[in-house]
Amino acid sequence: MSDRAKILVVDDTPNNVKLLADLLGAKGYDVVTAASGAQALELVKSAQPDLVLCDVVMPAMSGYEVCRRIRADAATELLPVVMVTALDPAEERIKGLEAGADDFLTKPINQPELLARVRSLLRIKLLHRQLAEANRTLEQRVHEQVQQLDRLGRLKRFFSPQLAESILAGGAEDPLRTHRREIVVVFLDLRGFTAFSETADPEEIMRVLHDYHQQMGEMVLAHEGTLERFAGDGMMVFFNDPVTVPDPALRAVRMVSAMRERLSELTAQWRKRGYELDFGAGIAQGYATIGAIGFEGRWDYGAIGTVTNLAARLCDEAGPGQVLMSQRVVASIDEMAEVEPIGALNLKGFLKPVPVCRLVALRA
Repeated sequence: MSDRAKILVVDDTPNNVKLLADLLGAKGYDVVTAASGAQALELVKSAQPDLVLCDVVMPAMSGYEVCRRIRADAATELLPVVMVTALDPAEERIKGLEAGADDFLTKPINQPELLARVRSLLRIKLLHRQLAEANRTLEQRVHEQVQQLDRLGRLKRFFSPQLAESILAGGAEDPLRTHRREIVVVFLDLRGFTAFSETADPEEIMRVLHDYHQQMGEMVLAHEGTLERFAGDGMMVFFNDPVTVPDPALRAVRMVSAMRERLSELTAQWRKRGYELDFGAGIAQGYATIGAIGFEGRWDYGAIGTVTNLAARLCDEAGPGQVLMSQRVVASIDEMAEVEPIGALNLKGFLKPVPVCRLVALRA
């Protein structure tokens, strides 16, 4: 309880007001006074007292009416009100309780009793305030947690669960903010998928895509890649964003090598069913502009730049089972992989022929 709690004394008799004000002021309380019910209601709003001592019998507006109006206002419905009267205690107590009073004192006022009741009601007021503050804090925490979960759900659409949680915990900058970074981009798709989809039943097409996405998705998560998009049989993954990673090019090549090995098992099963499907991929390294792309209610995480176009064109040129890489990727992985130069290719969207190498195998 505050040592400077504020008490509003309401009485149309000046002597009674002075007596209560002097007594309460001597005990360390701030006291404001009102000589009528209308003045009391104005002070309740402007002075914001912690407790009201209100005489029952007053002209124009009784103490009961003052109490009822205090209770009718959501801002003051919990304000402690003590009714004071010289009338019959039993009858007036019932009226006071019906009006919403918290306590009742009879005149002449017993000073120790008055002070004890004031202290008790101010303690209750303090508890109400603490509870209200706790509720506000709880509501704020719940709101923040809901926002956190919503943001985590959005981030998990693009990143591994571990990375999404790291971002929210402050382990990485906000990835949805537009930024520029050097990345390694991987494009991959299924060779022969167009012909397959023209002849196969829709249910079988969905089953093949489900198996393909499931196997490739596991590889993306295992190598901590960022999945930019699924587009039917196509997929784009990049490395070194939203957090930088050591050897992003080598990480990308290892992922694609694992994918190729995993898909060799799948394609063998598909061939038994008469489906001529295979795997092709392109890998490029360079700078891109990265961030959230879209509109409210539908956001994607995208990378824009020449590097993405180059990886896509290399994927287009890759034959069944082939992984084609730009020179920059080959230089980054150094001698960690066995590669085979296949010459300079004329790629759509590029003015000059682009030197390209084929991934043969990773070295131990």
